[in-house]
Amino acid sequence: MKSHKIYSINAVKLSASASRRAVRTHLNADTLLALVRKDFQTIPDTRAENAKISLDDALMSALAMFQLKDPSLLAFDKRRRGEPENLHTVFGITTIPCDSQMRTLLDPLALSFLRAPFRTVFRQVQRGKDFEKMAYYDGHYLLSGDGTGYYSSSKVASPYCLVKKCKNGETLYYQQIYAASFVSPDCKVVIPTFPEVITQQDGSTKNDCERNAAKRYYAEFRREHPHLKVIVVEDGLSSNGPHIRDLERHNLRFILGAKPGDHVTLFAQLTQAAAEGKATDIEFLDPKDRQKGHFFRFMNQVPLNKSHPDLLVNVLEYWQIDKDEKITKFSWVTDIPITEENVFQLMRAGRARWKVENETFNTLKNQGYNLEHNYGLGKKNLSAVFTILMMLAFLIDQVQQLSCWLFQEALQKAESKRYLWESIRAFFHNYRVDSMETILRAIAHGFERRELKEVCRT
Repeated sequence: MKSHKIYSINAVKLSASASRRAVRTHLNADTLLALVRKDFQTIPDTRAENAKISLDDALMSALAMFQLKDPSLLAFDKRRRGEPENLHTVFGITTIPCDSQMRTLLDPLALSFLRAPFRTVFRQVQRGKDFEKMAYYDGHYLLSGDGTGYYSSSKVASPYCLVKKCKNGETLYYQQIYAASFVSPDCKVVIPTFPEVITQQDGSTKNDCERNAAKRYYAEFRREHPHLKVIVVEDGLSSNGPHIRDLERHNLRFILGAKPGDHVTLFAQLTQAAAEGKATDIEFLDPKDRQKGHFFRFMNQVPLNKSHPDLLVNVLEYWQIDKDEKITKFSWVTDIPITEENVFQLMRAGRARWKVENETFNTLKNQGYNLEHNYGLGKKNLSAVFTILMMLAFLIDQVQQLSCWLFQEALQKAESKRYLWESIRAFFHNYRVDSMETILRAIAHGFERRELKEVCRT
């Protein structure tokens, strides 16, 4: 028996400032976790009625692993064996599965069942009016989408892996997702949506691709959000006729990267129009940085290319010149009419596309969520289930960062997200707590230790 000192929740006296102010009823971690658990409980479980571990316990355990930023299933399993108390109280888990039980339970789960908690959390943000803070252009929200990988191996594969032959002769097995987040140039927070998995489709001998995944994604997105005013911002791979037609079909506005090398005819028309005085050129100094210059050239209603002469787009070129004379160039096509009054705003919207890379994918890969780490491949959907639950944990964190003053103050006190995750894990290890709110209050405002209890654990 190993003696391990912990403090019970009754032994932690929060500071007066931490105790007085209430958190928002619908936009705190404990409420969001409880709502997600309710969604998990509605998922059909086709196993025998005497199954020892419920499906919602398995899902909440996996979600807890990503909320706590455990680096592996092995680390979470150690937590399950050594310190299960807070998993019961904070996450409402009745029976915590071991790592092999979790894999077995989650591998066959249909991914569509995991859509509901994303909608639930998003509704809470809308209900609290906080999502309105991210509206950017004429009541529209920017939705930035792109693809990224979450699994790759030259040795271990499943029937759902994509396959690529490398130049060195090796075969690479991999899986990817198409994911999109609501972004704003004026907001550090992003709100991720349910991603579309890019994997080998049932009965297909041909690899799935990002374009097909995006097509499926936007069809489902519009089904779930039929009236939301959205501007899709994507990179240069997306500015093709079929994709633009899909966006138009779903009543989605767009600002898409467009490289001159990929759209020779389009930019030749713009250059010729400029020479003839038919395009619009604007230049001015940045009002906040007089050493930075902005240069725009745009033209409306131009055929996208020779293959789609009837598909008219508005084209925008932009150059930024810094004080050291470094020139940065961007170009886009959009269905929004470009004017001298809105060109700067459209440029900022187009450049916000990088937020799905830096503030979604890079955050998931480098700030404790461990995207690309193999939590388990499985024979069917396991790796995708883990990736989606990881993004759900990220969504809950981002909503708190946008809407929960307590999370904001805890993050400010911790000074970085990595240290905040470390602090939360430390409380899980050393104290018995009744809620995530208690942990965040203690991190943000401090507490007093009044008595010490000894607990024996194997």
